[in-house]
Amino acid sequence: MSLLVAVTWETQPWVERFTRHLPGSEIAVLGEDFDRSRVRYVATWGPKPGSLDDLPNLEAIFSLGAGVDHLMGYPGLPDVPIVRVAQDDLTHRMSEYMVMHCLMYLRDHARFAEAQRAKRWEQDRSPPIAADVRVGIMGFGVLGQDAAAKLKMMGFDVAGWSRTPKSVEGFKVYSDESGLDEFLARTDILVSLIPLTPDTRGILNRGLFRKLAQDGRLGGPILINAGRGGLQVEADILACLDDGTLKAATLDVFEKEPLPEDSALWAHPGVTITPHNAAVSEPEATARYIARQILRHEAGEPFENVVDRVRGY
Repeated sequence: MSLLVAVTWETQPWVERFTRHLPGSEIAVLGEDFDRSRVRYVATWGPKPGSLDDLPNLEAIFSLGAGVDHLMGYPGLPDVPIVRVAQDDLTHRMSEYMVMHCLMYLRDHARFAEAQRAKRWEQDRSPPIAADVRVGIMGFGVLGQDAAAKLKMMGFDVAGWSRTPKSVEGFKVYSDESGLDEFLARTDILVSLIPLTPDTRGILNRGLFRKLAQDGRLGGPILINAGRGGLQVEADILACLDDGTLKAATLDVFEKEPLPEDSALWAHPGVTITPHNAAVSEPEATARYIARQILRHEAGEPFENVVDRVRGY
């Protein structure tokens, strides 16, 4: 079998990883000479137009990250299974990020950090506890459910929203458009983990923010987006922070990355920025996961976490 590594960054480390995990396999790299008819699998991120063409014996495409939106727009995407990465390492990292930021908002970390800089002793006589705060997670798949379980363990009142109906023990899960408004109305901290599809692009906008709870203990609704930058309308986030529709926002992803230096998000006092590192895919774990999927397939077993092309994830 032959595996083609099609990435825009340094390829040699990936060749070394796949060589270790798939001993005896041919590992091909874009830009080098190889027999395209021998390629049966592709591991890629952000493939350039033409890089996936003319692979007559291709059997599967593996995304080298958690998302697959970078593949959905590829012109003439080969009609083979697309397998997304779903590994414990990435899931745990995302949950760590969500717990950390929800706790920081619960304990009003930004206010106390500012008070420290001003050398001002500022106490809060009646702070809320986690049970007073309603967290709503948009996107209730593997990542969303793991984050929900860990936030619930900390005491937060957690609910989920999914585009398709789901039953998850221990959680109220709202679904599709009919449940979205009710879900938003009970949410103090909105966590976005939904995939980017044509239907979800720009969903985090003023119209949605206005439906969030305004009666919560945190003094206003808060947005945490660690899904995809294309989900959010940044002009609306800034305007809603300024007029009080939103109290604060933690953003790990952006419409354009890296975030341009002239973006108003950098200096806004209500915004916390992280550089798309909420849940970085650990390369060794990713290579190991893809190798395991290939070996499963070679043994006659089905791929896991195959993308539904209609839904886009």
